[in-house]
Amino acid sequence: MTSVFKILIFVGVISIVSGCGRKGSLIYPDMLTPSAPENVVAQQSGSAVKLQFTVNSKDRAGRPLQGLAGVKINRRTNDVEQKDVCRSCMTDYRLLRTVYMEKLSDDAQRFGSRIVLLDGDVKPGKKYSYIIFPFTSDGVEGAASEPVETSLFTVVPAPLLTVESLPTEIRIHLTPSALSGEPVGFNIYRSTVKNSHSFFPINAEPVKGCEYVDTAVQRGLTYNYTARALVADKSGKVAESEESVEVEGKLYDEE
Repeated sequence: MTSVFKILIFVGVISIVSGCGRKGSLIYPDMLTPSAPENVVAQQSGSAVKLQFTVNSKDRAGRPLQGLAGVKINRRTNDVEQKDVCRSCMTDYRLLRTVYMEKLSDDAQRFGSRIVLLDGDVKPGKKYSYIIFPFTSDGVEGAASEPVETSLFTVVPAPLLTVESLPTEIRIHLTPSALSGEPVGFNIYRSTVKNSHSFFPINAEPVKGCEYVDTAVQRGLTYNYTARALVADKSGKVAESEESVEVEGKLYDEE
């Protein structure tokens, strides 16, 4: 073998090794599965539990995720007095609901990557724990969310709500009903479809006073408003009240 030929082989090997180096480290198959849902919150809402979470757009390797089909919500039920329960153990968890991203059921709503689901099969005196697993269109299950739990106490009565329609804004007046805890504020809900209530409040933070001014409205549209009071129990856990009666409001033209 000539010296020139040996040199060519050596250069080719170096090129191959260098090329492989540029491809990055090996990614294991389980890292290509969906990352866990984030920002998971469970809260009493009237006589139901409102479960909120954000679906992740990345796989476990941090790359854009392809083919996310939905999530499976698992729930465990215990008595409130029951102690020494392992939060993360899957013992006694049962499949509560399979949520498909492209076709949500009536008890679920989506706003961007945020999903809210109402679990109405609950009752006072029980503690409910939830763990959420994403899955792809190929049936591959991803990482589990952190478990969250909540319990139900006495259902809080709905507040009273009235609406004042003005030329440039709609003012919402709130009157709390008799509360069985420490008042925290109100959540305001709005929809342009009658009797089609949103699960996402329009206020980013609880409304502290008894009035809310809605300026994010368009002339010619009728808006349907409801409200829920927020109340904290002795432990500091915050619950939503029952939903108020729906009230209409719209901007009117000045004469």
